[in-house]
Amino acid sequence: MKPLSIKDIAKKANVSITTVSFILNGKAEKMRISQEMIAKVEKIIKELGFKPNQVARSLRTGNTKTIGLIVEDISNPFFASIARLIEDKAYKHGYKIIYSSTENNLDKARGLIKMFKSRQVDGYIIAPMVGMEEDIRELLTDRTPVVVFDRNLPGLEVSSVLIDNVEGAFLATQFLIQKGKKNIAFVNVDVEVKQIKDRFTGYEKALKASKIKADPNICKLIPFSNTAEETTNDLIDFFTANPQIDAVLFGTNYLAVRGLFCFKEMNKKIDKDFKVIAYDDHDIFQLHSPSISAVEQPTEEIADQVISLILKGLTISESFEEQQLNKVVLSSRLIER
Repeated sequence: MKPLSIKDIAKKANVSITTVSFILNGKAEKMRISQEMIAKVEKIIKELGFKPNQVARSLRTGNTKTIGLIVEDISNPFFASIARLIEDKAYKHGYKIIYSSTENNLDKARGLIKMFKSRQVDGYIIAPMVGMEEDIRELLTDRTPVVVFDRNLPGLEVSSVLIDNVEGAFLATQFLIQKGKKNIAFVNVDVEVKQIKDRFTGYEKALKASKIKADPNICKLIPFSNTAEETTNDLIDFFTANPQIDAVLFGTNYLAVRGLFCFKEMNKKIDKDFKVIAYDDHDIFQLHSPSISAVEQPTEEIADQVISLILKGLTISESFEEQQLNKVVLSSRLIER
């Protein structure tokens, strides 16, 4: 049996489909539809046992019960872990997550926002990149809830869940200094993102606190567009050219993983004479022999805070109140191995 539609209701009530749609939308009074007509249509809906599908519900409530999640790279273990946690937590509150990666490409990032708009997602969770400021401001102007995480953009007033990256990198570098290391390299990805720069700031801050002069020659930026093989080769060249390096802090876990491949190819041992630490933990660091120390970001807490803020934003949006600005900053944990 064919399910009932708005068209069937309109035919039974002898009114237009638009009139039924306005009543289901809660816009009847605004469109000056009489109370008598509203009562008539609602009575027919009840008599026929009409149950709106998801599309009809979204017409009436303005909600699709979906949230768009935009990250830099969903294959990155950090973002993959966050995405899974967010998906699980959102599902418990009746929401589904649609997610995709920007791959640090601004055109793709903007295209994703347009695609999510066309799908009428209720809110956005974004790990933003430079250049997305106006797109996010436009969403906020349209009263669409937005929460950014992992990084924010200067001058962008939006609810956020961030990590104190300066503190995390400071603790990691300090750990290496306490092990007696003085020629500590810093390897990071070459992207214009504040949290990446903050990690370098923390590294420099720790060196300065111990009165160790920072050497720009042992600070390496790896292009984001590099393939895994290109990154490994770049690292081999870097460490070969700088044999004085006695420790290294990798600014991301995937760079640290490539570093392990690099050291294997170079037959370079990780021992008391050469220490390695990664920003962001990874299973491989526990399995590697010797195991690798890491700065662990609190993924569970990040996901909890992100979901809490986006749900709060969705509730406020439905009540037509002013959106509140919430900024959460969390601390990392140093795992010594």
